[in-house]
Amino acid sequence: MKLYITPGACSLSPHIVAREAGLPVDLVVVDLAKKLVKSDGSDFKAINPKGQVPVLETDDGDVLTEGPVIVQYLGDKAPASKVVPAAGTRERYKVQEWLNFITAELHKNFGPIFRPTTPDAYKQIARENIAGRFAFVDGKLAGKNYLMGEAFTAPDAYLYVMTRWAKRIGIELDERPNLKAFVERVEARPMVQEALKAEGLV
Repeated sequence: MKLYITPGACSLSPHIVAREAGLPVDLVVVDLAKKLVKSDGSDFKAINPKGQVPVLETDDGDVLTEGPVIVQYLGDKAPASKVVPAAGTRERYKVQEWLNFITAELHKNFGPIFRPTTPDAYKQIARENIAGRFAFVDGKLAGKNYLMGEAFTAPDAYLYVMTRWAKRIGIELDERPNLKAFVERVEARPMVQEALKAEGLV
């Protein structure tokens, strides 16, 4: 399988999940600004017309383009890893609930902040939205190691990436002790460290 990434982008989430699941993937780095595959200069939009990472090219040649779907696919390829619970279980729906929350309520609020043409007043609203969502997550993490309890699952990787982005826009987690402890816990995982090193982030 090929996983198209940009270092530090949201593609870090499926990259971590692939490693946690024990699935070998070939990393293909994309220049998002130029929409080019770095290794050969080819047009990335020919692979994903949306022009966004992550993209997973499966062994049978299929292409998946949305992070929450990609991590579920990876989890289903390695069910013993339990990074994604089995289909039809209550735990699976809870994982999907978290993935949807993170993509809709956290991830999408970062877009306007990273866009240079967004008015400053709107960027401040987006920051406040993100901070509010982090407060909610902090409460949900009380007494837990991870979002689902004691076991690391796919949404933990996604949430971790969002917390890395928070630092870039000046949102500190010092007032969110549960979330801060979660970040430290995730970052200490060997497979997470492997992913960060592979992307040149540490």
